[in-house]
Amino acid sequence: MTTFPELGFYALAGHVESPRDMLDELRLAEEIGLGSAFLSERLNVKEAASLSGAAVAVTERLGIVTAATNQTFRHPAVTAAWATTVHRLSGGRFTLGLGRGLPGMLRALGEEPVTTAKLEDFIGLMRRLWRGETVVDHRGPAGSWPALKLDPSFDEAVPVGLVGVGSATLDLAGRVADVVVLHPFLTDDTVRKCVERVRAAAERADRDPGAVRVWSCLATVPDPVDEESRLRRVVARLATYLQMYGDLMVRTNDWDPVLLRRFREDPVVADLRGWADAVATPAQVEHLASVLPQEWTDLAATGRAEDCAGAVLRQLGLGADGVLLHGATPAQLAPVVSAYATVRGAPDDRPRWSQTSA
Repeated sequence: MTTFPELGFYALAGHVESPRDMLDELRLAEEIGLGSAFLSERLNVKEAASLSGAAVAVTERLGIVTAATNQTFRHPAVTAAWATTVHRLSGGRFTLGLGRGLPGMLRALGEEPVTTAKLEDFIGLMRRLWRGETVVDHRGPAGSWPALKLDPSFDEAVPVGLVGVGSATLDLAGRVADVVVLHPFLTDDTVRKCVERVRAAAERADRDPGAVRVWSCLATVPDPVDEESRLRRVVARLATYLQMYGDLMVRTNDWDPVLLRRFREDPVVADLRGWADAVATPAQVEHLASVLPQEWTDLAATGRAEDCAGAVLRQLGLGADGVLLHGATPAQLAPVVSAYATVRGAPDDRPRWSQTSA
């Protein structure tokens, strides 16, 4: 079986009841040739440390990436020790992916929002601890600690990833990260600009512009999927993102803010008591499809496996190093991977980075 390190998927996509479903997903992902599995953390049955440990235990070559966890959820020494443990368990296949999270949720947990300065400070702490340093009396944006220490013999090189689309996050990724995961539902022009921004930031930091692996995130719903499921994975998911941070998405994609205001003022949207992809009824999702502009929902890859494979190639043509196929299970993606193998070209035409690293 040919492996495609430039293809990834989200394990346990969306809302799930049993985290054990991930185990079969990962085994099949390796079997069909996917290169990396991304783990999205939610404070229910998708706690990232548990999932990442289980993921590396049932796989042999898949890259395992948290996309993302939040630095405020754990003590920095705990996070550094967890990352080191899973990295060694996996034989170097683990990437610690961080994100800002939702400010409202963090405040509800008694935490302040994660700023760019906090992210950069935290990443610096992780790398010092992974080098075996003892950090004494640290006082920085990420917090203050009298002493942080793991093992003085450590000399780890755990890759660090960032999830985001805002200019500050992309600049930070270019300066200090190894991996950046972009947001779903970005226009071609936005993906291209994001890649260019990361590369430019790396150059300004005197880094190899190709040292940061940029993953495009492509909402993918291949046939055969019934219409209700397709609408929930595309329409309801995009609606949820617009509920969470619609202004950022509109600015990033240069969309018409009037259309976002129309969406927000729609009575069905206003009556939703939670995120659309979790609480909307089938009838409400159908209504959302009539409210959202088709040019926005058309950014998802849908239809025949060959069409979805072509959409993947287009993302790579925009400059991305990899494509994260969002919203579908490995079983649903198997025909897409097969079609991609046909259109991709020579199997030895691989990205310059290792298939065991995201």
